[in-house]
Amino acid sequence: MNRPAEPVRVNILGKEYQIACPPEERADLFASANLLDERMRTVRDAGRVVGVDRIAVMVALNLAHEMLVCSRDLERLQVRTPDRLQALADAVEKKLGETARDGTNGP
Repeated sequence: MNRPAEPVRVNILGKEYQIACPPEERADLFASANLLDERMRTVRDAGRVVGVDRIAVMVALNLAHEMLVCSRDLERLQVRTPDRLQALADAVEKKLGETARDGTNGP
């Protein structure tokens, strides 16, 4: 059973934010906040984008793009995996059949 959300403080680009978070998701929240802080610092330190709002938008766009790429890759894997598993199962069955006919125990 999920426990109620509790306030958690995270620091992003030198600013503290208080966020309600269930205890079981606290580690993910801290990891997410650290990733966001690192990415925002990288964009800020590159000096091409000025202003916290613009930095946040650039990082959000980059993270959204990475998520879409990962989503597409996962979808492709999910489509291909059953075919690949079937091909492997067929190859194993074929080899087992050959082994049984030949009376051998190995390759």
